[in-house]
Amino acid sequence: MDIIEIKNLRLGFNCECGWREAIHNVSFSLKKGELHALVGESGCGKTITAMSILNLLPKNARITEGEIIFNGNNILSLPQREMNKIRGAKIALIPQDPMTSLNPLYTIENQLLEVIKIHQNLEGKEAYQKAVEALEMVQIPCAEARMKSYPHEYSGGMKQRAIIAMALACNAEVIIADEPTTALDVTIQAQIMNLLNEIKHEKGTSILLITHDLALVKENADRISVMYAGEIVESGNNSEFFICPKHPYTKALLNSLPNKGKGRLETISGQPPSIQQTIDGCKFHPRCKERMEICECNHPSETRVSRTHSAKCFLLNKKGVDF
Repeated sequence: MDIIEIKNLRLGFNCECGWREAIHNVSFSLKKGELHALVGESGCGKTITAMSILNLLPKNARITEGEIIFNGNNILSLPQREMNKIRGAKIALIPQDPMTSLNPLYTIENQLLEVIKIHQNLEGKEAYQKAVEALEMVQIPCAEARMKSYPHEYSGGMKQRAIIAMALACNAEVIIADEPTTALDVTIQAQIMNLLNEIKHEKGTSILLITHDLALVKENADRISVMYAGEIVESGNNSEFFICPKHPYTKALLNSLPNKGKGRLETISGQPPSIQQTIDGCKFHPRCKERMEICECNHPSETRVSRTHSAKCFLLNKKGVDF
């Protein structure tokens, strides 16, 4: 069952050089109790796509087309007052930088209680107990004592846990985790991902993981969508993605991973296009080793490879497969 479905999303920015579309006809879904990874190089549109779900866009950004369905309702059409009831309470965000996401002037207790008061309508002892339980759920030692700490007294990993605790305290159905392990050492990375997986299995929480770390994705994701230059170029479940990738960009990403006995690492030539560049045809063709003449002037449509696997590439059967 899909808890979030993004349909044909188009989004752009008013820049000094005029209107520039950044997200091109993006569609994917997040199922209940699933960890869906959105992967790709920096600047490909992963974060802005996720922020559109929360309606947390820059002032110069505008969604021009599409729907974002959450529990059967198109949240893009909701008034701001209704969206405020969803944001944080039903759909929570683990932001990219835990170091700057907590207010340094307030204790962890103050910040947790504020979230609980706003989204759970609890106060006093009941709210306090809920906050302590949330810190205990994310395995912060001596949780009640650490409630009195300020963010600078927490390590990077503990700050990230505190942010996750805020999502748990509100019983969020969906957690958007934007590079949740950035700037954390490998051991803490593993602990944070183990924690997210526990939340997924025990509470049935759906998680949208935004990352460029394919090793992290391989170990944790149920499904994967690959973004390039503002569009989804391949989607599939974990085994399909890593065992039988179809898009040349996906193959290039996987070939660039370190592999024991592999020798020299492969690279992807060139750079991802900027928002100001206009590329005819397939947006990956300037960097693609398998490009054909048709790729330079025509944009590939989505081709179904299986019930759960699809890609946009002229190398695949243009007629698709019936299932």
